Amino acid sequence: MSNISVEQFEGKIDSLYRLVILAAKRATQISKPDSRPLVPVRSRKPTLVALEEVLSGKVKPRIGEGDEEDFLE
Repeated sequence: MSNISVEQFEGKIDSLYRLVILAAKRATQISKPDSRPLVPVRSRKPTLVALEEVLSGKVKPRIGEGDEEDFLE
């Protein structure tokens, strides 16, 4: 089991709300059969994989105007 705390995200993302939305959208993508994680996984849960991707810097939010599909980099 992976222990991920909010403090680990300081400096990586500006708000907890943005982190939750970003992780939820990425977890939805990961749960699709044709998607692969961007980091080596320690968990089979898509939400934890998404948070690990954010921690590693592989997934970042796009800030600005655009479609919902453009939210992830």
